[in-house]
Amino acid sequence: MNVARRAKAILVDPFAEWASIEREPGDPAYVLSRYVAVLAVVPAAFSFIGACLVGVIAPNAGTVRAPIFNGLFGAIFGYVLSCATVLLLGMIINLLAPLFGGRRDFDNAFKLAVYSFTPVWLAGIFLVLPGLNFLVLTGFYGAYILWLGLPRLTKSPAQKSLNFTALIIVCAFALAYVAGAAQRMLFGTPGL
Repeated sequence: MNVARRAKAILVDPFAEWASIEREPGDPAYVLSRYVAVLAVVPAAFSFIGACLVGVIAPNAGTVRAPIFNGLFGAIFGYVLSCATVLLLGMIINLLAPLFGGRRDFDNAFKLAVYSFTPVWLAGIFLVLPGLNFLVLTGFYGAYILWLGLPRLTKSPAQKSLNFTALIIVCAFALAYVAGAAQRMLFGTPGL
């Protein structure tokens, strides 16, 4: 799998890319090792650089940087939690699909979780500079990508897609918030 090509395609033309993704076998282990493992590095690496090398300017304290040990283990912890988050989100999509008229298919639910998370991971680039952290909100484009893919991959009716998408977004936000809070609490570094 060409990660750069897939990420570009899902961002530029998600509707057409979902048609291509739907036809793929989508073995979760393959997608996790070839796509998630690569893209989840982006927020981990940039949060490490931002926390340990760039630092944050604190009033009356100058530039404050996280210790390298905390930054490194925080990045590793964030990376693992990022992978776990999409796995849990795939399980949630799989469990909720029948409630919205869709069918259960873990492979497709996992593909939905993974590929709709692409903008979130790529927005991790903005973690390099503390003043740009608000730009992480560009990751919300993933909600639109998810909304486009839900009817196609879960076979849920299009009229129920908006509610299904909203529920998944709430679950994804909760998972990401817990992961980020745990990373900040344990290592003092920002998480995504």
